[in-house]
Amino acid sequence: MTVDTDRDAAFLAGIAQIADEIAAANADDVDRNARFPQETFAALREQRALSALVPAEYGGAGVSFDAVAQACFELGRRCGASAMVYAMHQIQVATIVRHLDGSPWFEDYLRDLVVSQRLIASVTSEVGTGGDMSRSVAALTPGDGGMASFEKQAPTVSYGAYADDLLVTLRAHPDADAQVLVLAAKDQTTLEPTGTWDPLGMRGTCSPGYVVRATVPTEQVLGQPFPAISTESMVPISHLLWSHIWLGIATDAFDRARAFVRAAAKRAPGQPVPAAVKLSHVMTQLSLLRAEVHSSLDMWNGAADDREKLSTMAFALRMNNLKLAASEQAPVVCQQAMGVCGIVGFKNDTPFSIGRHLRDSMSASLMVANERIHQTNAQLLLIAKEV
Repeated sequence: MTVDTDRDAAFLAGIAQIADEIAAANADDVDRNARFPQETFAALREQRALSALVPAEYGGAGVSFDAVAQACFELGRRCGASAMVYAMHQIQVATIVRHLDGSPWFEDYLRDLVVSQRLIASVTSEVGTGGDMSRSVAALTPGDGGMASFEKQAPTVSYGAYADDLLVTLRAHPDADAQVLVLAAKDQTTLEPTGTWDPLGMRGTCSPGYVVRATVPTEQVLGQPFPAISTESMVPISHLLWSHIWLGIATDAFDRARAFVRAAAKRAPGQPVPAAVKLSHVMTQLSLLRAEVHSSLDMWNGAADDREKLSTMAFALRMNNLKLAASEQAPVVCQQAMGVCGIVGFKNDTPFSIGRHLRDSMSASLMVANERIHQTNAQLLLIAKEV
């Protein structure tokens, strides 16, 4: 084994322990009470897992992207909400690491992230944009002394009340169309609640709406153009990490269905178990989901450092298709797994319960609505030379 594989293996061993012993133990309570998975994140902070992707030159562990994706899968198997918060944080970290462009302020920020294990949330959705995160209404307004302020009406801010910092999409100036990313710390920000949080699934992400206001030094604006940040990092990394969560949720649903069938077979040795045939159908669907997720990760690994390749329409279509396929396939696996288990899968208080898995997976197609992605793909397919 190399130093890199040893480092990834040690990181994943810690994640698996947190997933099995803490996230799983609290998952039902997190879901029932729509509360933030604070026990899981206390443990992740203790393991310094929030800075896993920060390179060693800034004091981080420099864990590979593959290992972080696997961590999202492992957490997803035990608590979908914990996995989603962890993935969304890592998307912000990866975006900063890949696009800080030599900024001394952001380099110091990464060093502080390693020490303080700061949790970063994103504010990309906005009232009036129709779900298009590249078309902000809110803008940075220049002030005195190198400061700038903004006010943004966000219909959802996942775990905003529990985050230390917010990475916010804004127009660069009130007269500008160009968009930027701004990092606002909690003590620079006010959050005015505009709604409640009582959803069907992913209840532990705690994502009500807010009016977000902040005043920040302009050095807290990432220097690179947002279209490049979005194309090269935010969109593909989001789709890759989310799909690993959905695969984790679907895998645990399958595992529960398999445990149900094996228990039925054990009760009646030598007798046919009708649900076993249904389980075989579920395995087929799960295999399709797993293949799509893993092949897309391989494609990312072949392009991650190649800006030209990341900017091709073929790559955008592939990452968009990953999101569409995984978000639609995961609920299918969960629903079929529930069909295997019958009433004990439908109930919330049995070892074979799949209700939380199904509800969590149903949020997948709504996170950046699939119909919007299909509209983007439709335009790309008209002009792309290769797909």
